[in-house]
Amino acid sequence: QVRLVESGGGLVQPGGSLRLSCAASGIIFRFYAMGWYRQAPGSQRELVAAITSGGITNYADSMKGRFTISRDNAKNTVYLQMNSLKPEDAAVYYCTANFRELEYWGQGTQVTVSS
Repeated sequence: QVRLVESGGGLVQPGGSLRLSCAASGIIFRFYAMGWYRQAPGSQRELVAAITSGGITNYADSMKGRFTISRDNAKNTVYLQMNSLKPEDAAVYYCTANFRELEYWGQGTQVTVSS
């Protein structure tokens, strides 16, 4: 019973901040690379950020300097800190877990950026 449960989404004004969380269960968390993707209406799903089991991070160019991904292995949780939010950041944000041939996805959490 693998579960990835996102939380922390909601409505925020442009320039504001939001912190997303993804709690994992049913996996040996420390073995997995974790990531965040997003999808806006009419757009392709795109990578936001990823973090390897060893703590190496990777970001889409438009997120660099604004978003930070981190993980807490003791809590089986990955986070996405989002600062300086723009209207174009509005999307459903999805959490992923990957280990070798195994891949799991959460149900997503809605982020709305509007004044």
